[in-house]
Amino acid sequence: MSCSRCRRLLVERVGFALGGETRCLRCVLLYRPLLRRSLVTALVVGTILVAINQGGLLFSGQAPASLEWQVPLTYCVPFCVSMWGALSNSRR
Repeated sequence: MSCSRCRRLLVERVGFALGGETRCLRCVLLYRPLLRRSLVTALVVGTILVAINQGGLLFSGQAPASLEWQVPLTYCVPFCVSMWGALSNSRR
């Protein structure tokens, strides 16, 4: 069996069914509808989490330097969870 997009041979149990096609991991990670949905999820959930966890600091104006890595990481987590869920549900 091969990837319907790049024609790369798929190793047993490493194909993903997206858009009515079987794709390899690289092609799935570049699949625009999946990326768009994961980015929207990260934006919504990440914003809620930042407001809950760091909102007080951000609105008080006393933002420590640690927020420079904590806020982006707060958005990365829901993105990764969304991608992981989509990949695990589409695995063949």
